[in-house]
Amino acid sequence: MAVPDVELHQDLRSAVGELCRRFPDNYWRDLDRKEAYPDEFVQTLTEAGYLAALIPEQYGGSGLGITEAAIILEEVNRSGGNSAACHAQMYIMGTLLRHGSEAQKRAYLPRIASGELRLQAFGVTEPTTGTDTTQLQTMAVRNGDLYVVNGQKVWISRAEYSDLMLLIARTTPREEVAKKTDGLSVFLVDLRTAVGNGVTIRPLRAMMNHATTEVFFDNLEVPAENRIGEEGRGFRYLLDGLNAERILIAAECVGDGRWFIERAVKYANERVVFNRPIGKNQGVQFPIARAHVNVEAADLMRARAAELFDGGQPCGAEANMAKLLAADASWEAANVALQTFGGFGFAEDYDIERKFRETRLYQVAPISTNLILSYIAEHVLGLPRSF
Repeated sequence: MAVPDVELHQDLRSAVGELCRRFPDNYWRDLDRKEAYPDEFVQTLTEAGYLAALIPEQYGGSGLGITEAAIILEEVNRSGGNSAACHAQMYIMGTLLRHGSEAQKRAYLPRIASGELRLQAFGVTEPTTGTDTTQLQTMAVRNGDLYVVNGQKVWISRAEYSDLMLLIARTTPREEVAKKTDGLSVFLVDLRTAVGNGVTIRPLRAMMNHATTEVFFDNLEVPAENRIGEEGRGFRYLLDGLNAERILIAAECVGDGRWFIERAVKYANERVVFNRPIGKNQGVQFPIARAHVNVEAADLMRARAAELFDGGQPCGAEANMAKLLAADASWEAANVALQTFGGFGFAEDYDIERKFRETRLYQVAPISTNLILSYIAEHVLGLPRSF
């Protein structure tokens, strides 16, 4: 395994933190109130090159590893921001990089790296199938040099703010394949021309400001040249990107956890009740201290998973455990911070309630805690498959 570049990582944290200070709490608070997309922040992050961290230098990116990409997203969340506005580009891009043709990579990756194109939407989940991707019903039927797509997706975040969508659809009917994971294919959909010409996007209001939508496909024509990789192998390509996604989400949760703990410590030192700071009470101290311990432990698993990923080693178990531990730790820290702030934790101006809502998502998405546990039970511990 490569030795971590401590100086690079320190410089990266410092630089991302400095950029994020230009977008203080009130910036995110106002966006949350308006349910608006942080376009200025995403553009600034893009122009600084951070969203192109994983794109190889030959295509205009930084050529960094998942370790460095995770540090970037962690620092965004630790600053009080929300990486969910832009994190998808990092892990979606990997499908194009690893499985796209050279022509596709040259056509898209440099423009994604420069910010000319945004690849922020991932069309997977459907209303009736949820996490069971093998049962999805959106169909892409070959017609000469085109595929005609019909179906529906839901919880497709950032579709309104993305130029391209990575779409997974069935190209062979379920009843005609030997294995349920066969017959799925991946496409790049150009939303700039597709919306209004076969694609309809409808916003979905949610508990947090996540810019999420449902997307309808009605005889959408997608050029065959926009299919990524081989027809029918899309499920394998999807799985190939999940470890990166898990590691990056774990990093965001670590960032959230550290933000909550830092805010709770500061408030506990400053808030005086009964003529003493509330942080002097062990009933306040101990929950904060335990939350800190759990965030730091989750960070170690995140670092281990990233090390394996960057070294080209299998890391499915570590990536999933990192995501589970970090999501649990951030949620624990969120509850501790809210309890420490008391009534003021529910007040908009303190930002605790906003971040509380944001970090709660990661118990459910991009994969629920129970599905990670079932994966570990079956694939690590050798217990019988439960579904």
